[in-house]
Amino acid sequence: MTDTAQLRTWLTLLRTPQFASVSLREQLAMHGGIEAVLTALRQRMAELPPTTRQWLERPDERRLDADLDWLAQPGHRLLLCTDEDFPPQLETIAQPPIALFVAGDVSLLLRPQLAIVGARAAKLGGRMLAGAFAEALGHAGFVITSGMAEGIDGAAHLAALDAGLPSVAVVGTGADRAYPRQHQGLARRLAAEGALVSEFPPGTPARVDHFPRRNRLISGLSLGTLVIEAGLQSGSLITARLAAEQGREVFALPGSIHNPLAQGCHRLIREGARLVETAAEIVEALAPAAAAMGRELAGRLYGPIVSKDLETASATDPSSQALLEALGFGPVTLEDLAVRTGKAMAELACELLMLELDGRIEALPGNRYQRLPG
Repeated sequence: MTDTAQLRTWLTLLRTPQFASVSLREQLAMHGGIEAVLTALRQRMAELPPTTRQWLERPDERRLDADLDWLAQPGHRLLLCTDEDFPPQLETIAQPPIALFVAGDVSLLLRPQLAIVGARAAKLGGRMLAGAFAEALGHAGFVITSGMAEGIDGAAHLAALDAGLPSVAVVGTGADRAYPRQHQGLARRLAAEGALVSEFPPGTPARVDHFPRRNRLISGLSLGTLVIEAGLQSGSLITARLAAEQGREVFALPGSIHNPLAQGCHRLIREGARLVETAAEIVEALAPAAAAMGRELAGRLYGPIVSKDLETASATDPSSQALLEALGFGPVTLEDLAVRTGKAMAELACELLMLELDGRIEALPGNRYQRLPG
């Protein structure tokens, strides 16, 4: 658990102008601790850009106090790259974030996610398709992730939440703001029933350059990205391109040749995206990636030997049996399982994912899990 003094140091550096997360990661690796990074920077102030130097000389203490007040609220957290439950899938992307501000259920970031993105000005048919795919993929075990924009994003989030399933929104503002304004109610629901995630500190307004940065996190968190209705200039194509560059699957729904909002999807298909017509096609395509994610998380937590053991674990594996016994026969939340087993939630998320892929448990609404017969 990070104490208040450490949090203040992190916040001071995260808010430092002209000091990118890549630079902060490099400094952290070099000096070994966040306090040492701040000390080292202050020892070479003359080398720093003027705005960086001015902030480090006189940080806005009221702003830092406001950040700490936000983090002190229930369900709010600064998820650090040094934390055990920082999502490992983000470590492999270009310019990985060093920290995420999260309102809601942080453990959702360790579950297999599917991004659904598309046009803000989506037609009714496109929004209905987004909702249908979100619900079907959510029931298949994927957390629906998007950017809380109008159109396809909002429809996907709402469909998942209305079905009692979690959803994650990565936003281009502070996690305390709703953008667009008409999604204030959606933002509240996401924080209560899923998670709102931002790379930007509380109070950060929307800026054009924030959204490409947000898009790399949407695609980076997800095993695959589904594009529904996108014009040739749609920001969704940026998310799809980033997903491909990150080695993730890209799926696109075809549409009428007379619909301008189908042209972006058709371009993606010509460039190698998978043409899909049903959610089942996406589930089949991503099942191996979901299993690999479980093994990767296992390797991070336990090392490669145990990771290999999990890959070949059988129904009689003692660790699996112990977890199944802890589950009992009624729905159990991840938090309750952590209390019952004494294990960290990141460790449990890995084991539960492997059991789910093995068909021995199912994920239920409300971040609960239940043992299946057999």
